[in-house]
Amino acid sequence: MIDRSWIPQRIELPDDAAALREVDRVIEDGPYSSTWESLQQYRPPRWFGESKFGIFIHWGVYSVPAFADEWYSRNMYRQDRPEFDHHRETYGDQAMFGYKDFIPAFTMNEFDPVSWAALFRRAGAQYVVPVAEHHDGFTMYASERTRWTVARMGPKRDVFGDLATAVRDQSMVVGGSSHRAEHWFFMNGGMRFDSDVRDPEFGDFYGPAQREETSPSEAYLSDWLLRTVEFIDRNRPQVLWFDWWIETPAFEPYLRRLAAYYYNRAAEWGIGVVINYKWNAFAPGSAVYDIERGAMGEAQPFVWQNDSSVSRSSWCWTEGHDYKSIAELVGELIDVVSKNGNLLLNIGPKPDGTIAAAEVAILESIGDWLSINGEAIYGTVPYRVPGEGPTQIKAGSMIDGDQSILTADDFRFTVRNDFTGSYLYASTVDWPTTNSITLTTLGLRHQIEPRTIADVRLLGVEAPLEWRREDDGLHVSLPGGEPNKHGYSLRISFVPDESPRRADFLHQN
Repeated sequence: MIDRSWIPQRIELPDDAAALREVDRVIEDGPYSSTWESLQQYRPPRWFGESKFGIFIHWGVYSVPAFADEWYSRNMYRQDRPEFDHHRETYGDQAMFGYKDFIPAFTMNEFDPVSWAALFRRAGAQYVVPVAEHHDGFTMYASERTRWTVARMGPKRDVFGDLATAVRDQSMVVGGSSHRAEHWFFMNGGMRFDSDVRDPEFGDFYGPAQREETSPSEAYLSDWLLRTVEFIDRNRPQVLWFDWWIETPAFEPYLRRLAAYYYNRAAEWGIGVVINYKWNAFAPGSAVYDIERGAMGEAQPFVWQNDSSVSRSSWCWTEGHDYKSIAELVGELIDVVSKNGNLLLNIGPKPDGTIAAAEVAILESIGDWLSINGEAIYGTVPYRVPGEGPTQIKAGSMIDGDQSILTADDFRFTVRNDFTGSYLYASTVDWPTTNSITLTTLGLRHQIEPRTIADVRLLGVEAPLEWRREDDGLHVSLPGGEPNKHGYSLRISFVPDESPRRADFLHQN
């Protein structure tokens, strides 16, 4: 018989009615009400629009079986899936060894939040968003609303809290993601045959395990709201990232209440916060739109985010990842930023708390690129056109299944206007075979850029470059050597405007 003495007794849940009254009090007392009209007065904080690059972390019980992907907890109970057969062959019948039985092996005995945070800082990240609760219903933060939490099982520590402290100590912003909405149906395959999902003893973990076709109950929706509120109040995240299924109509009034609560709490605490959402879950302008593994076709008038991953095959740790190349990842970054977006790039640590060497190398390589070219990324805004070159980036979500790497002839543009001057940056991920390039967008015949160019420099190199501007483009001679092998950024300076606008800028604040 399997020893399950590690499972704590059921806990007495807080008074939901009192907790919901407190939610409503915060909404009533704050600047935002729970209407879309009020929530559309929200504006993303400056720090988020300037950050450009964050780290996403998928780390949970699903990291223990490390098979296929982070949906193992669902697919191991679906009889038509490879995970079902793999589970029986490797661990035994699902009635005897279920998903919950992986928890003791989720040891995290090598987890070092300080070293993680230092790595993310070296990567150039400005914010970090660990998964707080995935579809499996196991919270990675200390919770009073469930016994199925990392603070009571596995390593018995507040993993999220420990990492949040380390991240803040490295001067980065902390966020958290919630995938809880889908838990309504996520384990329902286990209700169709003899499995531990049917066992009432574990109903508070696997349940409700209802049909996808049914809307969540009011009790479930209230619990979803109160779990999220608890996470907000305990951890004060400045990014609250939501996965899909919150766009289900039943969630709509609860989303409005949650957003009003979060924004009012943030106002009370004096911090700028962001809600990330997918599809049409929120009214336009009431939160920050997020595209999964995606891209925009053109620059947007609003800040948005692409959440993507270093791997094409899984968000969590598995053997045999199909990793993207550095060129592809840097290309994603410069393409997103040129269109007024942020890149939230995911990694998946191992169950012992170590980060795979390949993923460490990827993050450090991105950090190396940003240490030289970050001036073209952080705090920039879009140019009149996002870029030029032969490679066409398909717009939409879930578009990174096939490799798409920018060439040496593909450039992405960003702009910086500050008290030092006005600059246009042209970034690329590869070096040309010759020592010269041509930016056709800046050709005199195109009349896209009317200003007079004063100077062209290569970031990471002191001396100005030789250049000439003609009808067909801006021709630039590159120096020998490569400051970074994964491409470069040019900084193009313009002759200062003789009007008083620049002097006025100095006194605006």
